[in-house]
Amino acid sequence: MAQLAARYQANWRTFLRWARPYRGHLTGALALALLAAAGGLSLPLVARLLIFRITDGGEVRTPIVLIIVLIAGSAAVGVLSWYVLHRTATTIMRDARAALASHLQRVTMPAVDRSQPGELPTQLNRDTTVMRGLVGHTLVGIGVNVPITITAVVIMAYLDASLLSITLAVAMVAAGILRILAPRIRKSSLAAHDAVGTGVTGADAARRVRTQVWSPLAESLTGVAYQVPPIVVLTVGGARVATSDIELGTLVAFLLYTVYLIGPLQSVVAAVAAYRVGVAGLTRIEKVLAYPVEADRGPARPGTDRSPVALEFRSVHFRYDDGEDVLRGLSFTAQAGRTTALVGLPESGTSTVFHLVERFCDHESGAIVVGGRDVRDWPLPDLRQAIGYVKQDAPVLAGTLRDNLRLGAPQVTDDEINQVLTRVRLREVVDRLPQGLDTVVGSRATALSSGERQRIAIARALLRRPRLLLLDEATAQLDAVDEAAFRDTIAEITGTTTVVVAARRRSTVVRADHVVVLDKGTARAAGSHAELADHDELYAQLWSEQDCHAAPALAGGGAE
Repeated sequence: MAQLAARYQANWRTFLRWARPYRGHLTGALALALLAAAGGLSLPLVARLLIFRITDGGEVRTPIVLIIVLIAGSAAVGVLSWYVLHRTATTIMRDARAALASHLQRVTMPAVDRSQPGELPTQLNRDTTVMRGLVGHTLVGIGVNVPITITAVVIMAYLDASLLSITLAVAMVAAGILRILAPRIRKSSLAAHDAVGTGVTGADAARRVRTQVWSPLAESLTGVAYQVPPIVVLTVGGARVATSDIELGTLVAFLLYTVYLIGPLQSVVAAVAAYRVGVAGLTRIEKVLAYPVEADRGPARPGTDRSPVALEFRSVHFRYDDGEDVLRGLSFTAQAGRTTALVGLPESGTSTVFHLVERFCDHESGAIVVGGRDVRDWPLPDLRQAIGYVKQDAPVLAGTLRDNLRLGAPQVTDDEINQVLTRVRLREVVDRLPQGLDTVVGSRATALSSGERQRIAIARALLRRPRLLLLDEATAQLDAVDEAAFRDTIAEITGTTTVVVAARRRSTVVRADHVVVLDKGTARAAGSHAELADHDELYAQLWSEQDCHAAPALAGGGAE
């Protein structure tokens, strides 16, 4: 129990840390809510005064005007409080979502790989929503409705302590009955749920019947639980009015408080439920914020050097956290301004090579050198600014085509975009779109073919004018015509950038200046296509299998 309380306190402190910048807004909203509630609490007393005046034949205009003012004022202040509170709650949720999104962009790839598929986007969207619930329900329930309930009970005790005792006794009996029924309803519902899909037997049917009996019964008893106390108050109080043991105005005021308390009590129950959900969401948010992030992140330093850079792997060893060695002393060189193709069987490590160059992961030993500098000596923003990376499943994001193309280079002009579109043979595709570059392509870009989407990704990379271009099966989605256009594009940029391509198509590899054959994490052989076809058995076998329509046997963009 102590550990549970400590955990709840820790999570509540976490929420207060998010809410601290807006404590003035929250305090003001709660103060307004309490002011509105004070007006509501005053109404039964003013109604009591009005009845006294009517009974005694006194002046009634003042209490009537006061009732109107209290109702209108409480409503106006309540609306203002609701607006400030929910606006602040949405702002806190926005801040939490922005902080979580910023953190996720810097989380290391191994941490992302250890998470479940879809877990991180879910936490970004769903779990940050609990912030709004904690403000809108929990703070109001605890900060407003608890004081309201206590104040109302104190006033009811002042009006008539015996009626209050009877009311509380009836409420406790109703709550006890509901508490007894709740586990039975839950157990019966779970049993009926578990029986779904397993075949309907006599026992299963009986469970469903019991569930359909218990649930309406619970709903009926809940309604009765709210109705019984006012009825009991009216019955007992009416008898006491008849014997002049209590005044009519006092009975009416007490009865109004009994009805009035239903709303605050329901809000307190909702606050407890919202807090439990919120605590779970906060726990998951804190877990994500504890994920390790990449160091040395920030804007890339401005630079004018756009010359191609060489890439060297020198006896590189690497393994993933839960697996065997992927690279076992890999060594090869991709010369500056030339095209180097990496080929091999699946699981040979081609994708891992690209991950290490980008420093999504760090190698264990050896050296990876880009432009004469170890990748670990590069400032991470500068390294990634120098590299263009296109995957087989490169996404097209929601937005216009222009937004997608300028994603990595927001400063490029339309003239530069049009030049690149021509180079990747997308000019005609853009011209046929309804709004050209301003066409909204959507997150799935269903109006474009897979080959067109891939060429958009390639154009996006080229607009960044990379010094080193990594193509991880970037031609896998292209048909023969598109691939021919792509090869022409690579031929055009060779000399202005270094291209390293992992490819399974012979037509792509044949045009490469240099080919490296990977086998079980090592460079088995290197040379031109003609040299390797004549002198390396594995390389010759790969192309022989492709001739027999077994191209998938070559390394692709799978898990490597």
